[in-house]
Amino acid sequence: MEATLTAQLRTERGKGAARTMRREGRVPAVVYGHGEETRELALDTREIERLLSSISVENTLIQLTVGSEEPVRTLIREVQWHPFKPILLHVDLYQIRRGERIHLEIPVRLNGNPIGVREEGGVLQHVRHDLEVACLPRAIPERIEVDVSQLSIGDSVHVRDIEIEDVEILADADLTICTVVAPTRVEEPEPEEGEEPAEPTVVGAEEEEAEAVEEEVDRE
Repeated sequence: MEATLTAQLRTERGKGAARTMRREGRVPAVVYGHGEETRELALDTREIERLLSSISVENTLIQLTVGSEEPVRTLIREVQWHPFKPILLHVDLYQIRRGERIHLEIPVRLNGNPIGVREEGGVLQHVRHDLEVACLPRAIPERIEVDVSQLSIGDSVHVRDIEIEDVEILADADLTICTVVAPTRVEEPEPEEGEEPAEPTVVGAEEEEAEAVEEEVDRE
């Protein structure tokens, strides 16, 4: 998958200049790679936010055009957001050379309904949600597809079971990607005579309340 992005060279540096840029609708960025001089860029805020919301950031090639220069292939290496507000702070882009093998994370998608789930009452556990691979830019897969329809209870899929043409999977061959396990039942203890059943506890309620308070403070 490929996408496009435009940028302008910038000379402003420092926190003050960065804040001014963001108020003006621009985001500070850099592009670097292979001993090339790191270049300071300015991205249009709406364009980069729209791009980030529509792609898989880890494995999408970006055709970056800086000013009137010829486009270059890049990957987004880091995106920095404000810790409490939906404000994009900075973007790092890595320039790729033609014929260069690159390392990146590819998401894993499980396809099908396992026999162990639909006929045996088991539970499918998705253990590894992405895998690191090495490949040429032209061979970057959008995702790694794993067919789980024939798995019974006790069956697993490991890294060694996955083969993708022109792509080397760098994760340990013995790592489990997914497995089908037997269901487990948790017996509730019977209340003793005269003892009232315990009130259920809502997990995460305190964290949600704390986050709500923090957001209210930020608005003040």
